[in-house]
Amino acid sequence: MPDGPFGLDPLVWAVLRLVIAVGLAVFIVLNGALLQIYLERKIQALMQDRLGPLHTGPLGLLQTIADAIKLLGKEDIRATVTDKWFFLAAPLIVFSPMLASFAVIPFSKDFVGADLNIGLLYLTTLGSMTVLGIVIAGWASNNKYSLIGGLRSAGQLISYEVPQILSLVIVVLVSGSLSMVAITESQPGLLVNLVVLPLAFVTYLISALAETNRNPFDLPEAESELVAGFLTEYSGMRWGVFFLAEYGQITVVSSIITTLWLGGWHGPGVDALPVLGVLWFTLKTYLIILIFMWVRATLPRLRIDQLMSFCWKALIPTTLANIAVTAALLLAFPHSLLPVAIANWVMLGLFLAAIPYFQRRRLAATRKRLRVNVRGGVATEGT
Repeated sequence: MPDGPFGLDPLVWAVLRLVIAVGLAVFIVLNGALLQIYLERKIQALMQDRLGPLHTGPLGLLQTIADAIKLLGKEDIRATVTDKWFFLAAPLIVFSPMLASFAVIPFSKDFVGADLNIGLLYLTTLGSMTVLGIVIAGWASNNKYSLIGGLRSAGQLISYEVPQILSLVIVVLVSGSLSMVAITESQPGLLVNLVVLPLAFVTYLISALAETNRNPFDLPEAESELVAGFLTEYSGMRWGVFFLAEYGQITVVSSIITTLWLGGWHGPGVDALPVLGVLWFTLKTYLIILIFMWVRATLPRLRIDQLMSFCWKALIPTTLANIAVTAALLLAFPHSLLPVAIANWVMLGLFLAAIPYFQRRRLAATRKRLRVNVRGGVATEGT
């Protein structure tokens, strides 16, 4: 058997590559989380007319590092009534799939861990494992608030996986491949899938917000009614691992959006200098991350019934209709994406117009059903 690079045994080289890859992924996740936390604090402060982190380092740049050091130094407390091994394993179950997702994300044409021909299927499979860790964390905590948070997460994540995967199917129909590299290469120049499939982009973005437990879908850890949900019994760095996993998952779904809808590493100057692909990919990914932060600072939390109704009554029918229309147009016009683009933009307009329309109807029906007449200082339900 021939030697590997640098005269190393092939098995040793394979193990070394794995260690380097895991180390690089952990480095990206840790530093990305620190940067995103700082950005989120500053962006929300800007939107709310505050200053945000200011005193720890220049412009507060060292605040997140100080917070990380604080978490590392905090005592790890575990209640005696918890299910020990499941309680300890839950953070790892949540963190590991997120870390493994970076293996197939193409940061540039030459900077991708593995160009799997089923890369998109690999990512969706890993994404569905997050709910397992959260449910285990809630159940193993032996706390009613934690259990409710875990069960909420199960219902929420399983439900929103349906429109999320259906949105991905639409991209696969157009690109004809499950490979992340092939999907990127199918979007040359300005003809990115965002132009052709805008409705699929919107439905996936909404589903991604729910999958990452971000506002307005942060019900599994809603502090207003569940203290901290499935995180209630966790402290110190075990809590920090959940926090890292959340921001890492935001990076993963933003990278998926960048690859599938924004052309991935493509950008000016990439053909002449391929290393620019990493820069363009990073800029596009952080553009999506900024949208996540913008939504969090803007929208209030939904109720659990509103969250589930929106998924099953709005998102899923919309994505199913989008698949049917896109598939029919691809069969009718196999050599042109213009009809698909026109249909998608029309359906997107109808979808955005329907949301406030049905919201007004729902509110009107609620007022009619719960109309209160004040008579003699006593509130009685109207008929």
